[in-house]
Amino acid sequence: MKISLKIWRQSGPDTPGEFRDYEVPNASPDMSFLELIDVLNEDLLDKNEEPIAFDHDCREGICGSCAMMINGRAHGPESGTATCQLYMRKFADGAHITVEPWRAAAFPVIRDLCVDRSAFDRIIESGGYITAPTGTAPDANLILVPKEVSDSAMDAAACIGCGACVAACPNSAAQLFTAAKLQHLNLLPQGQPERYGRTIAMVNEMERWFGSCTNHGECSTACPKEISLDFIAMMNRDYIKAQFKQRRLASQT
Repeated sequence: MKISLKIWRQSGPDTPGEFRDYEVPNASPDMSFLELIDVLNEDLLDKNEEPIAFDHDCREGICGSCAMMINGRAHGPESGTATCQLYMRKFADGAHITVEPWRAAAFPVIRDLCVDRSAFDRIIESGGYITAPTGTAPDANLILVPKEVSDSAMDAAACIGCGACVAACPNSAAQLFTAAKLQHLNLLPQGQPERYGRTIAMVNEMERWFGSCTNHGECSTACPKEISLDFIAMMNRDYIKAQFKQRRLASQT
């Protein structure tokens, strides 16, 4: 396969960037998209040119680091797929492909296709954990959890934090990410003691960095793990309840 690439190049966060054209004349249909860039980088190194910087780690669709826009779509044209699991057989021979980093104010470009997604980390740090002392590990069946609850919590926990939801959203909103990280804790018995405090802390931190949700639904469509919009509704419900609880406690003091 012969593939033509138009890739965003930017040497640093404070320098202007531009698209540059490249060709990979010997791409295999069985290559992943990241392997295609590997081949291109090897060619650039052979020419003593600077290779293209891009994030990657597991290459198994688990870590969420392979974040890039491909022909205007987060992670490319295949639904429910991370970039590392997108194979070149999804493109025609002679295809022209445009590759960009995530475009969001909360994700500033570090270099080329790499962006700083530490705003996600700050949301998690604000409350995406359980601090209740647990002592020694309990028996697996000691805390009974209904199957539909555990299934829903596992669906939320499938979020890999890649940021595709933010990149796809016209408002650069992070509600889908935050809702998934909240609900995989809020749905389970172990997450109940801090449920409402956690919700307020994480939502307030999210709103410091990201835009507001206006229910376009692009986030769920772009998500490689197909996280449901239902979790945003659950988060909004918990946030309203948390606000009422705060007001009631304040009136009692």
